[in-house]
Amino acid sequence: MDAAGSTADTPEVSAPVGDPAGQSLADEIVFRPVRSGNAFEDTVARLLQAVRLGIVEPGGALPPERDLAVRFSVSRDTVRDAIRSLSEAGYLIARRGRYGGTFVSERLPVEPLTGGSPPSEAELDDVLGLREILEIGAARAAAGRSLSADDRDGLWQSLTETAAASVDDYRRLDSRLHLTIGQLVGSPSLVSLMADNRTRVNELLDRIPLLPLNIAHSNEQHEAIVAAILTGNRARAAEAMSEHLDGSAVLLRGFLG
Repeated sequence: MDAAGSTADTPEVSAPVGDPAGQSLADEIVFRPVRSGNAFEDTVARLLQAVRLGIVEPGGALPPERDLAVRFSVSRDTVRDAIRSLSEAGYLIARRGRYGGTFVSERLPVEPLTGGSPPSEAELDDVLGLREILEIGAARAAAGRSLSADDRDGLWQSLTETAAASVDDYRRLDSRLHLTIGQLVGSPSLVSLMADNRTRVNELLDRIPLLPLNIAHSNEQHEAIVAAILTGNRARAAEAMSEHLDGSAVLLRGFLG
């Protein structure tokens, strides 16, 4: 059974998105190929756009999974995982039977999820832009340093603890891993800036659901970042960190933007 609750021999039914002009806009804004580096996060964000922009109205049906997979240029498993995550967060509803499928919830979650005023686009740009500058630079610089045995052990231990963290502890240990990378650069000023920025990032992250599949993806990306640092590959460390931050930014903008 898939995330929409239909079996292999149960047809998926989709409601029309709207008039031809509306369909063209939907294809241009939402139902277009996603970036392969963060396929799951981008798919979640695109589906959120469809909901929040009213392209698919409350109670309306999403296109079938197989169609979404083609439009997004991702696997059907990725679409299924994204739909399941948004269903668990209260944005989508799976219905079974002859006319089953995936539908937008009639009553959408109140945003932001933890109260308070949603951040402006300028605030998101500021927080996420600074994070990109600080953390990509930190990863590149850390990979270029000659690390001591203690440095290497500490980084690996932080990675291992983050990967094994419970949902309740994940953001705390995730923050510590990122700050550990900053510490490897040897600049106290950098770590201070990263800590201040991370506090603001976590305030935003606390407003959105912590998606289990995103945690798994983040852990994979953390491993790639750490591996690049430990092998001294500066370009790969920066690239892996950039991809990782892009995934978080996509979800934050999708839920809060």
